[in-house]
Amino acid sequence: MAKSSAQKYRDNPASYRKKQEYDKKFNRKPEQRKKRSELSTARRKAKRMGMALTGKDLSHTRSGGLVLEDSRKNRARNGHGRNGRLK
Repeated sequence: MAKSSAQKYRDNPASYRKKQEYDKKFNRKPEQRKKRSELSTARRKAKRMGMALTGKDLSHTRSGGLVLEDSRKNRARNGHGRNGRLK
């Protein structure tokens, strides 16, 4: 059975530090900052900002939009195997 990423990083702290450094650089990129800003604005507009336990997520659609969807369905889809990632 394959290890989860959490198990891998727990067993290898140097690898985890390397990932943290990469993530720090990646999240500083202007295109990532713009993307986060757009998603935050959409969540604020949908009155979902800061509401982690409401049961609804903003789900990305194939046409590029965002729609409210049950969090279980949205997160279960997630692109595993042959399943598509988008609603």
